Amino acid sequence: MVKLLGIVAGTALLAAMGLPAVAADLYEPPVVEYEEAPPPSYAGWYLRGHIGMSNQHFDGLDYFRYNDPAIIMTWPERGGFDSAPLFGVGVGYQVNQWLRGDLTAEYRAGSTFHALDTVLDAADPDNVISVNDYGGKKSEWLFLANAYVDLGNFRGLKPYIGAGIGASRNTISEFIDTNIYNGGGGYAENGSLWQLAWALHAGVGYEITDQVTLDLGYSFVNLGDAKTGPAHNFDPSITVPNDGFRFKNLYSHDIKFGVRYKFN
Repeated sequence: MVKLLGIVAGTALLAAMGLPAVAADLYEPPVVEYEEAPPPSYAGWYLRGHIGMSNQHFDGLDYFRYNDPAIIMTWPERGGFDSAPLFGVGVGYQVNQWLRGDLTAEYRAGSTFHALDTVLDAADPDNVISVNDYGGKKSEWLFLANAYVDLGNFRGLKPYIGAGIGASRNTISEFIDTNIYNGGGGYAENGSLWQLAWALHAGVGYEITDQVTLDLGYSFVNLGDAKTGPAHNFDPSITVPNDGFRFKNLYSHDIKFGVRYKFN
């Protein structure tokens, strides 16, 4: 009996000693695989739209009579344009987190023009020949190909700079010349002129979501020249052949607010 108990106890002891080894052989720790997060996707197409206001200037009027050596032209009011609204749409592509480009079409609504000249007799500068009060409107269709550099992301704020080149169709309408000195005057036919245009841009975008960005921007835009159609005197007998009035070197400082929507 004692011998039997010894055998049982020995067997149990050997079994107990072998359990950890068996347990160790059976346990396999889980394999944890770490996947790197995919880099953010910057590339993609986007649509854009904007509204804004122009602040327009030019380098003066040109007309064939102004080159007449028999007169002296003076300008009590050289001329200028009132601010006017503008509306634009476009499609673009974000190349990476730094570079993007777009094509835009912009309608620049009618801006009121005003100027005042005094015409003096060159032989007798004290002799005033006429005083002309000019008025009219100017509008444009502007088409640009633009490239931008985004300068970083600062908690959703993304400042940028850019440049664009394209063409502008500049239209002068409702041009009138009132001779307030002699009680006469004239008008010019409406005229449109296609010109090379270019722009410099700066602004800041604010990301509302991964797809929607608000955009506050400034643009300096050079629109080239504009011209009226032929000018006519209210008295047809005084009208002489001419090419109309030319507005030299139109340019504008624009402020714009827009939205960009990026497709995933």
